[in-house]
Amino acid sequence: MQLENKSVLLTGASGGIGKELALQLASAGARLILCGRNQPVLQELVARLPGEGHRVLVADIATLEGVAAIDSHCKANGSVDLLVNLAGSNRFALITDLQPDDIENQVQLNLLAPIRLSQRALNWATPPSMIVNVGSTLGAIGYPGYSVYCASKAGLQRYSEALNRELDTERTRVLYVAPRATDTPLNDSRVREMNQVLGNGCDSPQWVARQIIEGIQRDQTERWLGWPEKLFVRINALLPALVTASIRKQYAVISQYARKYKETLS
Repeated sequence: MQLENKSVLLTGASGGIGKELALQLASAGARLILCGRNQPVLQELVARLPGEGHRVLVADIATLEGVAAIDSHCKANGSVDLLVNLAGSNRFALITDLQPDDIENQVQLNLLAPIRLSQRALNWATPPSMIVNVGSTLGAIGYPGYSVYCASKAGLQRYSEALNRELDTERTRVLYVAPRATDTPLNDSRVREMNQVLGNGCDSPQWVARQIIEGIQRDQTERWLGWPEKLFVRINALLPALVTASIRKQYAVISQYARKYKETLS
């Protein structure tokens, strides 16, 4: 898909990757509808974007009311060529330490919101169009401390795959993009320190945004980011015991940092 003069609805626009992606989409000639909950941050971002015709849409996509508000706005203001489901949430903690709200929020934002929005988007979009769901390599590799996050992103991957096949004759493509760890505020100091200790790679928001843009422009259906993580995805699918053995060697460090989550609650 070429982005010149395309209308794009971007969720999670106020986040680290979201701000970079908004700038790159606008630089490519797209007109953006920036969706999020923090209106001052979104308004500040709109003021920085090149081009004209960009708008702010304040809504909580984790709620049915928020999805309905987006649906009404898009129906009233013309078609959307590209929906980017970028908003997401994670909580690095052992499952025994997670609060009920932690579990519900991750599933609502990472899985249910993209499903609901993409369903509604099929009423706004005039083919050829595209839906982009931003997942994670952890959607294909179960990792201690991220059990709920892994589950929600795995569900998003399979949903994206199934929806792309369902829409195969409709000229609407679904792209699933799976970054590895990214240097954004979504990862707190515990995660950043753990990744340094374990030697885990971490990408910049600018680079991840460029990869999403490339996937869109190439009309891809899947794009896995980061090396050797995308190799581990393949190995985990074929020989999961090898990945289990590798993670087992890291588990003492992983659990040490995951258990610190309880300290943040006090």
